[in-house]
Amino acid sequence: MSMAAPHLLFSYGTLQLEQVQLARFGRLLEGTPDALPGYTTSVVRITDPEVIAASGTDLHPVVVASGDEGDAVSGTLCRITGPELAAADDYEVDDYARTEVVLRSGTTAWAYLDAGTGGHG
Repeated sequence: MSMAAPHLLFSYGTLQLEQVQLARFGRLLEGTPDALPGYTTSVVRITDPEVIAASGTDLHPVVVASGDEGDAVSGTLCRITGPELAAADDYEVDDYARTEVVLRSGTTAWAYLDAGTGGHG
């Protein structure tokens, strides 16, 4: 990667799919397992035809705060470039809001949370 300051992205849904990564970033992302404590997953129906074509489904997971630190959403922590972060922003529809989160590992990263509640269910 050719950026001095890569971005950290926590992916828990369709951004983990190989076909989505190849379509969005032109490469497969390398990452490490991590989790987002205090959140659970819900499902949102996507209507954007390009996003549906890339992911192969119109039902996408979205995380919402549960208020219970015992809950956690598992996913992958990846390093991406600025242009890749912009491509991820372009992929995620208006149902999602990119938000800084603190993962179980203590790492601060970007994650796409439920835009309707700001991630707070």
